[in-house]
Amino acid sequence: MFGLIGINLGMTSIFSKSGENIPCTIVKVGPCYVTQIKTMEKDGYTAIQLGIIDKKEKHTTKALQGHFTKSGIFPKKKLLEFKNISNHSIKLGNQIDINYFVEGELVDVKGITKGKGFQGVVKRHNFSGVGERSHGQHNRLRAPGSVGAGSDPSRIFKGKKMAGRMGGKYVTIKNLTILKIDVTEHLLILRGSVPGNKNSYLTIKKKKWN
Repeated sequence: MFGLIGINLGMTSIFSKSGENIPCTIVKVGPCYVTQIKTMEKDGYTAIQLGIIDKKEKHTTKALQGHFTKSGIFPKKKLLEFKNISNHSIKLGNQIDINYFVEGELVDVKGITKGKGFQGVVKRHNFSGVGERSHGQHNRLRAPGSVGAGSDPSRIFKGKKMAGRMGGKYVTIKNLTILKIDVTEHLLILRGSVPGNKNSYLTIKKKKWN
């Protein structure tokens, strides 16, 4: 089962019929175009590549211009591939719009989280710090504390929670409810938040039922 490419337009809130104030995210979805169909015989795996947002030809490399010409569509800014897809009803150059989704169903949204830079253990892993500043301690309030073992094994074990780069990773938020669909403006209103900054690209997939 494949999904569609969307753009995070930011958060807002709406009121339900019972008066509940529901936080939600507005996502502009598609229209997406099928730019490539990969098969097991030719590529070794099955996949469907989708493109979104028109791009000027002069800003497109010759190789990509040939790629889009083959599919018969205008060059696109963003391309994403959905693997393990073998839908024979989908043809090269087909348009897939927001009607792919239905109000009330659950979707999984994948995106790149906001980059926080290099952060300490208090912010990155919710450590409490060493403790109160007493007995001559200096700048220890947000320190990680002891991190190593003893003379044996004389090293720090892999996977130890320490300071480092935070954010900027692919994250999937599951089971978000579609509250409303605006077909005219290609907008999805999802309950809750999604990963990433405003205007960042997202992948929206229908919930997989086991």
